[in-house]
Amino acid sequence: MANTIRNQQEILDKLRIPALNPMQEEALEVIEKTGNTVLLSPTGTGKTLAFLLPLLQNLDPECTEVQALILVPSRELAIQIEQVVRDMGSGFKVNAVYGGRPISKDKIELKHTPAILIGTPGRIADHFGSGRFSKSDIKTLVLDEFDKSLETGFEGEMSTIINQLPNLEKRILTSATQGVEIPAFVRLDKPSIIDYLDLKQESRLAIKTVISPDKDKLRTLVDLLLHIGNQPGIIFCNFKDSIERVSSFLDKNRINHTCFSGGMEQRDRERSLIKFRNGTCQVLVATDLAARGIDIPEMKYIIHYELPRAEEEFTHRNGRTARVNEKGTAYVLQWEKEFIPEFIKGVETIDISKKAPREPQFWETLFISGGRKDKISKGDIAGLFFKQGGLNKDQLGVIELKQDCAFVSVPLSIADQLVQKLNNSRLKNKKVRVTVL
Repeated sequence: MANTIRNQQEILDKLRIPALNPMQEEALEVIEKTGNTVLLSPTGTGKTLAFLLPLLQNLDPECTEVQALILVPSRELAIQIEQVVRDMGSGFKVNAVYGGRPISKDKIELKHTPAILIGTPGRIADHFGSGRFSKSDIKTLVLDEFDKSLETGFEGEMSTIINQLPNLEKRILTSATQGVEIPAFVRLDKPSIIDYLDLKQESRLAIKTVISPDKDKLRTLVDLLLHIGNQPGIIFCNFKDSIERVSSFLDKNRINHTCFSGGMEQRDRERSLIKFRNGTCQVLVATDLAARGIDIPEMKYIIHYELPRAEEEFTHRNGRTARVNEKGTAYVLQWEKEFIPEFIKGVETIDISKKAPREPQFWETLFISGGRKDKISKGDIAGLFFKQGGLNKDQLGVIELKQDCAFVSVPLSIADQLVQKLNNSRLKNKKVRVTVL
């Protein structure tokens, strides 16, 4: 047991997490002892770590086949969980597969079978149908955000997949929503239920209304952003077209931002999130796709530019701020003649005439054309920027390492200069291109 505790502490140190929260502690204990578990907890409370820690303890280092399968409703969630497993530094191989990227890429990565396979049900079903790996050693199945997978119409694929897993010992289902009926094909016999959904945000979340004299609310949106000042936040829209209009107006007003919606190419969505995570852009303009299941840090605020159509959307959007122990604000942008849904109650109307000081953009993102498959590590990249780039530690921002490329945030003021110095450098015997993203 001492060995397990030490390993767990090492993982928490790597993730820079001082301690598990009560939900994670209970989940770790229950999942270890129980065959079937349902974990219900609000968005942003750390469910990913809660199921990954016991999952890792259940893996056999001697086994060379897939041992754990994690099914998720979206590409973004697959990528996020894969990154968390890598950051944990467990030593077990992990791969994420999902629609929207060439299946040939999957085949290359799956030649060396991962211990943990993460994927969307459609893509996992494709791989199962092709018989690319044995399924007999898959002992743990996680259905993360299972309610969303059922909602998105993945029931058929999930049923097909689960019926091909003869030796399951553990089933873990997670959700941020109560009362979803679990289909019979999951075979979830007498599950232990860990329910933290009563951990409401009320004490930490402030909801404020901003009245717009204009129906399109664009001018009021910019005034609100100028009132808030330099803080990371998300502007939620209901439609892709709205995102384009908002983005265009923010450009005209020189407000640095990036966009995220289902209408964008997968690669562009990933790059938007990278720029948002590393501070190159402090504002994300998004549809409800960003309300859950994507890897972004703590938000100080969210803005309902267009009002959500259902209470569940309102809850999930708000769940992007006031997470765990932090405080946050949800701003409801309301045209003065607009009807407010019943689920938005008792909201204080605020004056946004006072402007906060706005700092100019500090970070820029550089793209590097080499990644993990080239045996390049984050340390190699840091070394290149320190030695050949001449940076000091304060000038090197977040490094995100992918399979075939990497992204580094550096001060905007020296970004072009660094590109000139470092483009066509060698990293682990590979000549890499370095460009501004």
